[in-house]
Amino acid sequence: MTAITYRRADVDGFNVFYREAGRAGAPKLLLLHGFPSSGHMFRDLIPRLADRFHIVAPDLPGFGQSDLPDRSEFAYTFENMAKVMGRFTEVIGFDRFAMYVFDYGAPTGLRLALNHPERVAAIISQNGNAYEEGLSDGWNPIRAYWQDATPANRDALRAMLAREATIWQYTHGVPDAAAVSPDGWALDDYYMGRPGAHDIQLDLFRDYRSNVALYPAFQAYFRAHRPRFLAVWGKNDPFFLPAGAEAFKRDLPEADVRFFDTGHFALETHAGEIAQAIGEFLA
Repeated sequence: MTAITYRRADVDGFNVFYREAGRAGAPKLLLLHGFPSSGHMFRDLIPRLADRFHIVAPDLPGFGQSDLPDRSEFAYTFENMAKVMGRFTEVIGFDRFAMYVFDYGAPTGLRLALNHPERVAAIISQNGNAYEEGLSDGWNPIRAYWQDATPANRDALRAMLAREATIWQYTHGVPDAAAVSPDGWALDDYYMGRPGAHDIQLDLFRDYRSNVALYPAFQAYFRAHRPRFLAVWGKNDPFFLPAGAEAFKRDLPEADVRFFDTGHFALETHAGEIAQAIGEFLA
């Protein structure tokens, strides 16, 4: 059995909750989750890798067990989330590491790589996009909000925060929905129900356009620094298309791109296969 500990780090007054496993001194692996999840999404992956890596999986600001300050006290942008995560790695002594990025974890982690390229030894992207061709038509309601930030366009996105929408994210594109544990989406829905959480997520929907604007910078980083790169992709993802995974090869010709017959939350059904791919990639 692999021991997983549950800790908190004081990041300049911001309380970051994180899961930790593996031996100190082993190669470091940072896991960054996505929307609307938390480090809990890595519960099946961590035990499969902790014999080889020192693993840390923080909850992003406003997610999971990390601090959820009021929007008047903390601006919920991807730039600010990346700053907190960058300082977090310093506080816990993660000076050089591979990182696994998923969904929101991708623009957060790639910002960290832009700011501190010397820290990032390798990148594993699981449905973490950096190319416009990877964005599906499912983004159209959010695009409308980017183009015109009216209250009506903002309110139209509230349906994406409902319990039914979270369940759909977990089960869409999965050949057998019975293979998906309800624990993940139930916990996400609990966190989403906290006071103020919906408006925080709507702020992040609005700010996601800043990630798309940074795609050329992310791609320039790939070309300049040539990080080792593995894409492990749920090919039936309704938000991030397989074309986005293939596009990494344009800037990183040696990138290893692997597809799995599942949806957005690929670890819910393919944790074993993805862990094997990571082990081979980082061996």
